[in-house]
Amino acid sequence: MQQPTAYFNCNDGARLGFGGAPIGNLFRAMNEYEVQSVLKRAWDDGCRSFDTAPHYGHGLSEKRLGDFLKTKYRSSFKISSKVGRLLTPASHVPSEQFSYVDGLPFVQHWDFSRAGIRKSIEDSLMRMGLSQLDTVYLHDIDQATHGENYPSIFQQLISESLPELKKLKQEGLLTHIGLGVNDHQVVLEVLKQADIDALMLAGRYTLLDTRALQQLMPTLIERNVALALGGVYNSGILAKRLTPDSNVTFNYAPATTEWRQKALKIQDVADVYNVNLRSAALQFALAHPATHLVMLGVRSEIEWTESRTSEKESIPSEFWQALKNAQLLPDEAPTP
Repeated sequence: MQQPTAYFNCNDGARLGFGGAPIGNLFRAMNEYEVQSVLKRAWDDGCRSFDTAPHYGHGLSEKRLGDFLKTKYRSSFKISSKVGRLLTPASHVPSEQFSYVDGLPFVQHWDFSRAGIRKSIEDSLMRMGLSQLDTVYLHDIDQATHGENYPSIFQQLISESLPELKKLKQEGLLTHIGLGVNDHQVVLEVLKQADIDALMLAGRYTLLDTRALQQLMPTLIERNVALALGGVYNSGILAKRLTPDSNVTFNYAPATTEWRQKALKIQDVADVYNVNLRSAALQFALAHPATHLVMLGVRSEIEWTESRTSEKESIPSEFWQALKNAQLLPDEAPTP
């Protein structure tokens, strides 16, 4: 298996990267001081891997990351962005688009064509003030996102999107090609027909949701695909201590009874062993041998520091075994 630094850059052994959705004003606006403050905190703590996308604030996340990184040596960090959505300037845009508020004055539309892929990368490089991206991910290519258009979208990404990314890689505009998705099944479908270098998987391999464990995780190891996990707190349900009356989200929506009940059972076990739920969630995600990096979507210095503390917290082995005994984790799931 390749070393993580082939795709990601981690100082001092830290395996935490910076996910750029919050600084694109996901759900609520962040001011420039807040943005630069959290980015500086992560950088000073050794973070050298950053991820963003045109979707995040309609270019705002990319611009803010570019503004921060322009003072850093290019060889000192790794940065990834995504393709699949093109941004078009518009004189009047809603204050909220796709849960991003007060973004840049663009509207987005899907485009996985050769020309669309090339333009997306060129636009991203312009917004960030860069000449090359380390990794480019095909963004949100799953059936749940595209519905009845999924079969044609899938064929287009095999016949057009991936070949164009390979061409751009040869031209030196990017170094690695990957998928950025919330669904593990589509990754398996792509791997039947094509090779990729990296995967950004959000929310499908977590302490709560291990659907990617059986098939995808061993396939990534076998195919030498570098994995960055996002959404390891499942958009909030694993981010802090859970109680029966907690107002929590799972997969960016109110948690269903099924997921809430499972999370509460995990919390009960954590209480027995005096384990912080956030710490358990983060360390579980990092424990699988396929995982190279966890991308954190944080909004503040405090949130970054909390996750770094969670990464290091001592968790007794009896806790993990208790979860397996209660069938809250599969027996074969790797644990710290």
